[in-house]
Amino acid sequence: MNLNSQTFSSIRKPKIFNNPERFIEGWYWVIPSQNLRVGEVKPVTILGKELVIYRGKDKKVVTFDAYCPHMGAHLAEGKVEGNALRCFFHHWKFDAEGMCINIPCLDTPPSLQLQTWPTAEKYGMIWVWTGEIPQQPLPFVPELEQKECDVAIHSHFSLNCHPNVVMINAIDAQHLNTVHKLPLEIIFEKHELNENAIIFSNTTPIKDNFSLIKLIRLFYKNVITYSICYWYGSIGIVTLGPDFFHVHMMVAVRLYKGGKTEGQVLLMTKKRKGIFGWLYNRVVLWLTKITAKYFLMGDIKILQTIQFDLKTPIKADHSIMQFINHVDKQQSLMWGTWKEARSHDIESKPKRERWQDTMSND
Repeated sequence: MNLNSQTFSSIRKPKIFNNPERFIEGWYWVIPSQNLRVGEVKPVTILGKELVIYRGKDKKVVTFDAYCPHMGAHLAEGKVEGNALRCFFHHWKFDAEGMCINIPCLDTPPSLQLQTWPTAEKYGMIWVWTGEIPQQPLPFVPELEQKECDVAIHSHFSLNCHPNVVMINAIDAQHLNTVHKLPLEIIFEKHELNENAIIFSNTTPIKDNFSLIKLIRLFYKNVITYSICYWYGSIGIVTLGPDFFHVHMMVAVRLYKGGKTEGQVLLMTKKRKGIFGWLYNRVVLWLTKITAKYFLMGDIKILQTIQFDLKTPIKADHSIMQFINHVDKQQSLMWGTWKEARSHDIESKPKRERWQDTMSND
């Protein structure tokens, strides 16, 4: 029954969702923290923009635009001195704020500053904010927001489809039944955490005819949790399990050239004390890895070949349509330049008013 197709088709074509030239301003993963040692500098390209990152003597990570403002030498060829970075070509030196603090042939350097980007570390990854001032905290698992975590970096992957398409996989209720054969009718309830984060939680219990659930029901009678928290349309955090044993998996993706995806999978659980807590967490992360492999492997061959176009949405696609609307309400930037995207139908309104606009599918 095609209940929602008329409603969905009445909305303008998405401006950000599945757009190979746009992404949402926010926090994006760079590289694992362990891959950048103290005193090391590396080139990185994120969302089409060339950057340089280094870790100073104080162990903090700094991110600059990649090229020296003097003659355009790549700063990754330079070296870290204390908490500053010195260009290899003419030895201009820049502090962690991007200010030029030394030029060997001048007594006083000119007043110039490199473009710096807010940088932080969490869950074993380095993250960069793609604007001047972060508007939100680093992405977090709502259940673990105030807790220390043990994290395992599971895998890095590349896919031929857009990151937004990868994200909707976790709330595609039909495919969870057809591909993964989950024994339940999935109905998601939406909750907006903030203007950049949204949570979808399943509200229906898993049927008892599933062998694993029969075993769990011997000890536990409550509903099994299955929820997904999205940040910036490009980070999906899945929480799964009974109340006494939740596994958490973060899939962090970013837009790559040609509208493709590069991503990182992180497995996490709350930190537990002592040797037994450490051993317990190893088991939890191992079980999370098995769960992640089960859900990801079955979908890769589809995501490598899909040409997403939701022409005929049905009632089961309602959560996907809500996600598309959520993505399109956010501040978009242009791939490669990180400049604010312009659009005739949204730029005439202040950002906060755009966020409060109602969409007919929600």
